Amino acid sequence: MPERLADHTTLRVGGPARSWVRATTEAELVDAVRRADEAAEPVLVLAGGSNLLVADEGFAGTVVEVATTGIASDVTDDEPTCGGAVVTVAAGESWDAFVATAVERGWLGLEALSGIPGSVGATPIQNVGAYGQEVAQTIASVRVWDRRLRGFRTFAAADCGFGYRTSRFKADPGRHVVVEVTFQLRQGTLGTPVTYAELAASLGVEPGTRAPLHDVRRTVLGLRAGKGMVLDPADHDTWSAGSFFTNPVVAADRVPDGAPAWPQPDGSVKTSAAWLIEHAGFAKGYGRGPARVSTKHTLALTNRGDATSADLLALAREIRDGVEARFAIRLVNEPVLVGCEL
Repeated sequence: MPERLADHTTLRVGGPARSWVRATTEAELVDAVRRADEAAEPVLVLAGGSNLLVADEGFAGTVVEVATTGIASDVTDDEPTCGGAVVTVAAGESWDAFVATAVERGWLGLEALSGIPGSVGATPIQNVGAYGQEVAQTIASVRVWDRRLRGFRTFAAADCGFGYRTSRFKADPGRHVVVEVTFQLRQGTLGTPVTYAELAASLGVEPGTRAPLHDVRRTVLGLRAGKGMVLDPADHDTWSAGSFFTNPVVAADRVPDGAPAWPQPDGSVKTSAAWLIEHAGFAKGYGRGPARVSTKHTLALTNRGDATSADLLALAREIRDGVEARFAIRLVNEPVLVGCEL
């Protein structure tokens, strides 16, 4: 029986794949992608499935499931170094499990990214970030299989084109298959300076100061759980793709009165998608069927149990169009859409 994408994505929607390959080694991963490319077969590279909205019709091609494992460091717990740790992680490793390992080993810079679902290999594509940290701050290099050149390439962080929830890999979709990510992490017992006001308040520290690594991870997990952003099969608020829309970056004079505003280096301003959604009339729990806004966080669109991708897309369009009509700002989806359009 064909594998259903609904069984492999956090939104729990999506029809069957025509074929499915589970790659547990780098060689299997590259071989599966290469063979599909040589046969002109459409390919969907899938790992954690936390940032996908797949069509109800499924995927008319080969899904290559990235199930590679391995974490290698140039230091041991008994021999910490002043220069920190260089850590190379296979693309298929669970992101949160890796963050937990980093905290236990005293590797700094990932602790505020606790609780984010998905795989390590997906993080550089989106330049995953939360609570004042982004993976771009700690990534040293990304090794990929280039499907166009048919060979391996390694990109230093400076060549990855990292920006707000984007990278060169996202800008050139489908070309690069991430096989491993190398991080440069400082070592210690205190995390990096806490810059996010909500996190600092929850930790009881002043913004810009540091807190114990374990305290930061525990606090972030609590904050995320309170927003339905930590996966729980029994909680339909977590049947989501996380934040469905990115925070828009606009000219300063386009930010609505009262909306949060974070000035950017180029003179533009980033504002809050959640604020725009709420003030356009879409409250927590909004919806008319099995697809609804989370009851805990307005940025998450959720599957209440039997939603289809069509249900979720209809809700997303309604919210996007409502915000645009009210504020003349068009929201952009964060999840990757497979076989469907918003």
